[in-house]
Amino acid sequence: MSLRTPPLRDVHDDAGATFTDFGGWEMPVEFDSIREEHAAVREDAGIFDVSHMGQIEVSGPDAEQLMQRLTTNDVNALDPGDAHYSSIVTADGHLLDDTVVYDLPDRDGFLFVPNAGHDEQMADRWTTHRDDWGLDATVENRTTEYGMVAVQGPNAPDLVADASAGDVLDLSMFETTRTEVAGVSCLVSRSGYTGEDGFELVYDNDHAETVWGAFDCQPCGLGARDTLRMEAGLLLSGQDFDAESNPRTPYEAGIGWTVKLDTEFVGRDALERAKEEGVDETFRGVVLLERGVPRHGYDVTDGDGTVVGELTSGTMSPTLDEPIGLGYVSADFEPGDRVGVVIRGDEKKAELRTPRFLD
Repeated sequence: MSLRTPPLRDVHDDAGATFTDFGGWEMPVEFDSIREEHAAVREDAGIFDVSHMGQIEVSGPDAEQLMQRLTTNDVNALDPGDAHYSSIVTADGHLLDDTVVYDLPDRDGFLFVPNAGHDEQMADRWTTHRDDWGLDATVENRTTEYGMVAVQGPNAPDLVADASAGDVLDLSMFETTRTEVAGVSCLVSRSGYTGEDGFELVYDNDHAETVWGAFDCQPCGLGARDTLRMEAGLLLSGQDFDAESNPRTPYEAGIGWTVKLDTEFVGRDALERAKEEGVDETFRGVVLLERGVPRHGYDVTDGDGTVVGELTSGTMSPTLDEPIGLGYVSADFEPGDRVGVVIRGDEKKAELRTPRFLD
């Protein structure tokens, strides 16, 4: 099957990007170097093409009810212009996806953003449940119609403010507005996936080059996004959880705060039981205390050879210059405990941390 391409694919190619298959999309993984792009976001600003993320709009009289029953956070608590992070789970409470839900500021309805390659699955899930429940709602998969960029870093607010017709500096985290950027109508929200301040912009694909060209900052690929999100301790769908290969509840994945058990949603009863019973493993960070780089699939031990967990991500942190990893470890262990990470048969000394490594 051929890969899907973002509207800016040729622009990225002209800029010298290398590409990778991510969720069925041909996306830029690196423009200059991962380390250079990573540093730009931590110290200045960088722009990411994240058009591979799904874009699904839900509207109509029962749109709010449909969103409430298929996501775990409390959609009823949102006002127009608000957004929040949420989970989508199976009937047995395992994560299918994580997502951001926007209560659209300029019209009735919602936009939610599933991860790359999940848009068709989620559109089918929404329409199937809508029909089963007899709800009056319209579900439209806009993934191939909308583009999305993220401008991230300490100088991102000034960059976005300079390019915008409206006042975006007053937006709080997870607050969104509709305004023009370089003359293009954009949904602008203060959010991101790097641990830095920044904004995500959604617009019609026809104007992708105009929006991308409005920001004079470092273009960044998915390689830098991955090292940035690991330093921030943020989950990556398909790597840190997967409904088939690594099924996890939101409680195991450290995002139990997205579950509002006083609402009704698919998987609610299973998650109520899971919360009462507690977890056997939980999402943790590790810092290696010896030479080596932790990677996905490496065993975590109790420091004496007994396996107590497994890493799902790992890298040499460009900011901290330390080897860091994320994964699931027995709930008997706490941040600060000494453990081991097995690298090519050698058990390396490591320390457990809370998933966010940055101060």
